[in-house]
Amino acid sequence: MARRRKRKSRRRQEGRRILENVPQFSIESGEDKPVTAARKYIKAEGINPPALVLVKRNEHTTDRYFWAEKGLFGAQYVEENHFLFPSLREWETEDQPVVAMA
Repeated sequence: MARRRKRKSRRRQEGRRILENVPQFSIESGEDKPVTAARKYIKAEGINPPALVLVKRNEHTTDRYFWAEKGLFGAQYVEENHFLFPSLREWETEDQPVVAMA
């Protein structure tokens, strides 16, 4: 039986493009849960929002978190709802082509 291709959301693709421009930090979770490791790293390094924290849980799994003014969010949620985050608006305008009106 043929397998159907999963439809890609345009809104999520746009959010993914915006998040590609945000500073990224990669860490390993160690003994902590991934979200706890991300919070500890952000506090220890004094990272300012917006930022993307990639937490390696084990050799196969990496969790992605977005650090915003409002707190820490899952990156997939932010990709789908990027318009809710004011800090991403500056990154959004850089991707948009400028059209000169004559």
